[in-house]
Amino acid sequence: MKYTYEDLAKMIDHSLLHPTMTDRELEDGCRLAAKYGVASVCIKPYAVKRAAELLRGTGVNVGCVIGFPHGHSATAVKCFETRTACGDGAVEIDMVINIGKALSGEWDFVEADVKAVCDEAHRHGAKVKVIFENDYLAKGGAGLDGDAFKARLCGLCERAGADWVKTSTGYGFVKQPDGSYNYKGATEHDLALMRASCSPKVQVKAAGGVRDLDGLIKVRDLGGTRCGATATAAMMDEYRRREAAEAAGRATESGGGKIGAGGY
Repeated sequence: MKYTYEDLAKMIDHSLLHPTMTDRELEDGCRLAAKYGVASVCIKPYAVKRAAELLRGTGVNVGCVIGFPHGHSATAVKCFETRTACGDGAVEIDMVINIGKALSGEWDFVEADVKAVCDEAHRHGAKVKVIFENDYLAKGGAGLDGDAFKARLCGLCERAGADWVKTSTGYGFVKQPDGSYNYKGATEHDLALMRASCSPKVQVKAAGGVRDLDGLIKVRDLGGTRCGATATAAMMDEYRRREAAEAAGRATESGGGKIGAGGY
């Protein structure tokens, strides 16, 4: 395999964010995250304390979304959410920018909003991932095309102290020509663009649309270090299947293809 199990598992922020998630589903999700040894769970603010209890000693971090999913909370509210989440046990914060202000070209407002959350989180020893919601930014805004707009956001977030820039929430649904709503989430183009638009000290997280092992590997190939995922079990079970198949293939080759070679 190109990457080790741990290389890939420690990229995954196991997402527990669906609006209908029950307490039982939260607990099952935390246990699944511990079983597969992922980087973190990414959860809603009210659930942080319980997740921290369940994951204590497992090596899986607790991450919390802030201003989720549309980024429209006042800056003071985002800071309060951040402070509360950190007090309850979160060590990673996934905040959403104020998308409307960004599209209006209110860059100073957006940077101050991000900086306030970063400063609050860093005071508590937590790291921050800043979510752009790229599905809403494809056409750009404030006189910039989509790529230039996203690149400017990367620079803004780096100045504000972000530890990661992140593509999406997974809930950025855009009205389609047929009247339905859908989203792309993380794309190869956006991941490459965001990686190129930040210095090495800022990491890149993919979210939305990465549903299988090959997608996770592609994120890694493009320079992403984290990936929001709900398909954690399917991804990592597939890794183990491929790993076993490769090992079996090597055993067959070393035994000259004979049945019984390799200790069977």
